[in-house]
Amino acid sequence: MQTLLAGDIGGTKTILRLAEFAPAEPPTLNSPLVSTLYEQTYPSQAFSDLVPLVKTFFAEVNEQRGLATHPTVACFGIAGPVVCDQSELTNLRWSLDARRLERELAIATIELINDFAANGYGILGLSESDLFTVQAVPPQPDAPIAVIGAGTGLGEGFLIRQDGQYRVFASEGGHTDFAPQTERAFQLCHYLQKREQLPRISTERIVSGIGIVSIYQFLRDEIRLAAESAPMTAAFQTWEAASQTGEEVDSPAVCITQSAIAGSDMLAQQTMELFVQAYGAEAGDLALKLLPYGGLYVTGGIAAKILPLMKTGGFLDAFLNKGRVSPLLKQVPVHIVLNPKVGLIGAALHAAQLSSQRP
Repeated sequence: MQTLLAGDIGGTKTILRLAEFAPAEPPTLNSPLVSTLYEQTYPSQAFSDLVPLVKTFFAEVNEQRGLATHPTVACFGIAGPVVCDQSELTNLRWSLDARRLERELAIATIELINDFAANGYGILGLSESDLFTVQAVPPQPDAPIAVIGAGTGLGEGFLIRQDGQYRVFASEGGHTDFAPQTERAFQLCHYLQKREQLPRISTERIVSGIGIVSIYQFLRDEIRLAAESAPMTAAFQTWEAASQTGEEVDSPAVCITQSAIAGSDMLAQQTMELFVQAYGAEAGDLALKLLPYGGLYVTGGIAAKILPLMKTGGFLDAFLNKGRVSPLLKQVPVHIVLNPKVGLIGAALHAAQLSSQRP
């Protein structure tokens, strides 16, 4: 057995995991061959760089578990763009370079990947308890796997099996044109074009956390569907005041989703109904482009939190609503990922892959 280091690096927190793995066994779908030795979460802002954070982690592993830390490989999933194994984290003012990290941490192989790519690899290590299955059909061996996830933005990607291992490929599919299917969705698109003074509206502007807020504002201000409730008014006032001071507070999307799940606010319920339909339609569009008969996995920070709304049928109905090619999508397994550490799992599995590729 060998040891590896995996990390999920965000602007607020960083999670590190030391694990052991069998290098002769490359990751396959749903075969978690990496076992955790130690894991800890740290406030990212408390460190000037990743190196002192990792060294603090190593010291803690030694003190708490009495383990000597000599990982052979490491992989870090980063909430931001990664180009040529380098990343500039604006929120942290960290400048990361994999080659520098290798030298300063004395780890032979380090790779930096985008956090959504880490989500893609993480699919490989999930168990049935980590998933809620929306459409249960048998997966086809060696078929492509699609991943879509709405959170702050909208991530999309896919996995293909090559030479006995899965590789993750990123995309910018979240920035494709929003395709409204109903009169209300067309009105929403026109509303956002006018409000934002944009010639086009991307899907990410609808299917994301800020999209939830925009849909709500559209129904409240343009359609005037109902009067706003006092809790919702308070949530928006707090959010708008914080935007002026730079204070971090919950987006109104949190109040909207919670109110919709509780059934206590009609505007919130209608907002989430439109959101879930748009999410399902985009997932269906991605599936048509890839035909992921190995499965389509819904990750991101939103789906699991609104699971009661995703289970009502609106998501799957929109996913399948593709006219004469709808029968093709009935053959795609569709799962919602419930495990919030899927990115950390993915970083660990990809680190294990890297080890098997070393000469």
